[in-house]
Amino acid sequence: MESYEKMLDEAYKKVKVVQTGTERFEIPKVSGLVEGKNTIITNITQIASYVRRPIEQISKYLQNQLAASGKIENDRLVLNTKLNSQKVNEKVQAYAKEFVLCHECGKPDTEIISEKGIKFKHCLACGAKSPVRNL
Repeated sequence: MESYEKMLDEAYKKVKVVQTGTERFEIPKVSGLVEGKNTIITNITQIASYVRRPIEQISKYLQNQLAASGKIENDRLVLNTKLNSQKVNEKVQAYAKEFVLCHECGKPDTEIISEKGIKFKHCLACGAKSPVRNL
């Protein structure tokens, strides 16, 4: 008979490596341009569809966090101030942490639900619910 360690080594060679955590969830980097005094984010629809949230919600969050007024125009977000992409990317990541990623398991498979006027982030992976603030 083979030793346990040898059989275990053979089993590990046959098993596929499974990625854990949120490694598979990587939000696209903001792409945009500065035009005069405006910052134009050209891939806001791509970001919104990736995190499965309405463009209006992401836009409102970014405007609040960046202290800038703005509007959605032709699938682009136009912010009325000059911003660098690093700062906008940080705010998009903060949005994902607060409104997309589950607080329990860290997976992005969540939805925003409303119960009795209170909004919750409901995780479809583990079933956890956590309250989120209104925008």
